[in-house]
Amino acid sequence: MKKGKKTDIDLYDRQAAFVELKHFCHLSKEHDFVEVTEWHNGEGFDITINATAEQNVSVTYGQFDAIKKLIKTLNNKYL
Repeated sequence: MKKGKKTDIDLYDRQAAFVELKHFCHLSKEHDFVEVTEWHNGEGFDITINATAEQNVSVTYGQFDAIKKLIKTLNNKYL
């Protein structure tokens, strides 16, 4: 970066939802959680799953719709 050149920095708040996994998963341990944070541009979200190891997944809403459809198809076939 050239000296003297100013960089614009945007500050913003993002929407997030958090839940402890013990309410949903009998395999979870104390303090395991899931957090979903919407992207600033509104096109998708980040999912953080903190269980044995932390896992992060970023998906667009279109990708999420495809995942939901695949899960629904499997549930209808096997459950």
